[in-house]
Amino acid sequence: MSLALLLPAGLAALAALLLPLLLHLARRHEQTPTDFAALRWLRQKPKPRHRIRFDEWPLLLLRLLLLALLALWLAKPVLSGMDDTGPRVVVVPGVDAAAVRGQAGNSKARLHWLASGFPSLDETAPEGTPAIGSLLRQLDAELPAGAPLTVVVPATLQGADAERPVLSRTVTWTVVDGAMPSAPAPSLQPPSLTVRHAAGNDTGLRYLRAATHAWQSNAATPSSLQVGAQDEALPAITRPLVWLVPGPLPAPVVQWIASGGTALLANDSTLDGFAADATPWRDADGVAMVESAMLGKGRVLRFTRPLRPDAMPALVEADFPQQLRALFDAPSVAPGRVMATDYAPITGGATYPVAPRDLQPWLALLIALLVLVERWMATRRTRSVAP
Repeated sequence: MSLALLLPAGLAALAALLLPLLLHLARRHEQTPTDFAALRWLRQKPKPRHRIRFDEWPLLLLRLLLLALLALWLAKPVLSGMDDTGPRVVVVPGVDAAAVRGQAGNSKARLHWLASGFPSLDETAPEGTPAIGSLLRQLDAELPAGAPLTVVVPATLQGADAERPVLSRTVTWTVVDGAMPSAPAPSLQPPSLTVRHAAGNDTGLRYLRAATHAWQSNAATPSSLQVGAQDEALPAITRPLVWLVPGPLPAPVVQWIASGGTALLANDSTLDGFAADATPWRDADGVAMVESAMLGKGRVLRFTRPLRPDAMPALVEADFPQQLRALFDAPSVAPGRVMATDYAPITGGATYPVAPRDLQPWLALLIALLVLVERWMATRRTRSVAP
């Protein structure tokens, strides 16, 4: 255990200790001597030499202590070497907490849930699916190097990331009966497309209609395709646009994309400065069907072939609706379900020093209490005349 100062320059405030000393010396001479007439002609004797004398020692010492503590508070003291190296047991939600407490018995192990904030096991099991890997790494970094760690997990884990946790310590990985609550499956609604085509030219339009009909879960679901001529108003920025008009892209459409829209262009639509940086769709032979690039805040997709079966056989294949929908769907969430035995942490991670304990809050509380005592001593009625 050692004491350190994060700001040693704060000790310069110790010079203020001279202030109460000077005040106590200056306030001693409140009574002035008066000469009596009968004593005027007496022979003056040499006056005795005055000694430096302080009155009310307890009050003086208390004020000196207050200033010393204030200077120490300004120096930001911290205390290290008081790390609690006792054993910890963390339990993944889904495990029977009563069984874990029964197995722990009268041991000195501290029991916690493996959840945000690491609440005590005596509290209600946290809801939701915890990020197991991230929480284990956080706990490993916060615990002292010598603290044993036991993790109690059910047979199947939810919320695991893509790799096994690498920790700085050996973990006792205990698999017991139990099940974590399953994470709700994301409900992905099919995209609602807006198609703009040239008058008298509906090439490929029937294939788009067939694909959007395949997206519907039942016949009662309204159509997710709106078709109109090229001069009609553009859709909302959140609704994808399919532009089937040959030639240069009009300025309003370019501005709509740059503001955050997503547009799928025909192969004969042109856009100045378009340079593909990704290929989101390839056929079984690896040939690019759609290429894409970013434009401002938006995204541009473009077919590489005309929307005719002779030029693009993928139009009549069974997976065309899924391939088309994948162009507009958000990236799917990586699976987080894994067998607990396959997710046991391995050693080799970095060791992090435990942060020292900050003493400033405790010093502030002590200073506040001493101020109250000092005020009581300075204003009490039984106090002597000379301070």
